[in-house]
Amino acid sequence: MFQGIVNRILMVIPVIFGVTILSFLLLQVMPGDPAEMAMGTRASPEEIEVIRVQWGLDQPLWQQYALFVRDCLTGSFGTSLFHKLPVSQLILERLPYTLGLTLYSTVIALIIALPFAIVAALSRGRAIDVAIRQVFVLMLALPPFWLSFVFIIFFALNLGLFPTGGVGNGFLENIHRLFLPALVVGLSTAALIQQSLRGTLIETMGADFIDTARAKGLTATQVFRRHILRNSLISTISVIGVRISWVIGGTVVVEKIFSVPGLGSLLIDAILTRDFPVIRGLTVFFALLVVMVNLVTDIAYAMADPRVRLR
Repeated sequence: MFQGIVNRILMVIPVIFGVTILSFLLLQVMPGDPAEMAMGTRASPEEIEVIRVQWGLDQPLWQQYALFVRDCLTGSFGTSLFHKLPVSQLILERLPYTLGLTLYSTVIALIIALPFAIVAALSRGRAIDVAIRQVFVLMLALPPFWLSFVFIIFFALNLGLFPTGGVGNGFLENIHRLFLPALVVGLSTAALIQQSLRGTLIETMGADFIDTARAKGLTATQVFRRHILRNSLISTISVIGVRISWVIGGTVVVEKIFSVPGLGSLLIDAILTRDFPVIRGLTVFFALLVVMVNLVTDIAYAMADPRVRLR
């Protein structure tokens, strides 16, 4: 397993290198000059040129890219053009909110998906199974931004059960304030987990070793808990890992709607202000997070199933 982990880490290097190239080149085609946006429409061309020189925007592209790679290797990711702070500092300040929202939404997704997946698998082909599948397909199809506004109007404005957004002080207050955005993100995740786990449960129930377990005299509950559910949950690890990778970058719109000061809100603000160092730094950082989550998922899967070997 150690050799497999080393091989996976080495495979990350060309991936991250490709991300740096794409993030750098794509930003070059974005309309708008950061210097002009920073100085405003009343600034003279001379004043704008001074800012361009200070920010290094007058240098050739290859020099700008070389400086960007240097900043990535040092971990600073450069300096924000508008916050006047290292991008790494901005990321570390916002990271806990994004990770907290990701973890919170995953817990909600598991709480919702597990019981419905079990009921649907045990009732395969019946009306309750069909109803559960249709509901979860609908949950998967609902756009997160639309669902966010629906939840704000219904639960926050009409019922007053939750705030419309923002974060609070302390764990319990944040649990309350972040419930709606976590629920929005968690519903689509729950739909994927439910569909995957239901199919795996049905497949496992028809396996030969399940008949052997029944022949040994185990009760139906023991067979289901010890053999069917335990073996089915192993494959669910991969689904959860892949979904967490998506959630890390997919909370951008939800964070902005609910005024959560996470990495998603920071990215949208950076795009609106053409803060290139922040956009580039966040792109590379998101890629690193996704790669790390995938690596941890593969390790967890290999530990849960001895038949799997990392290569």
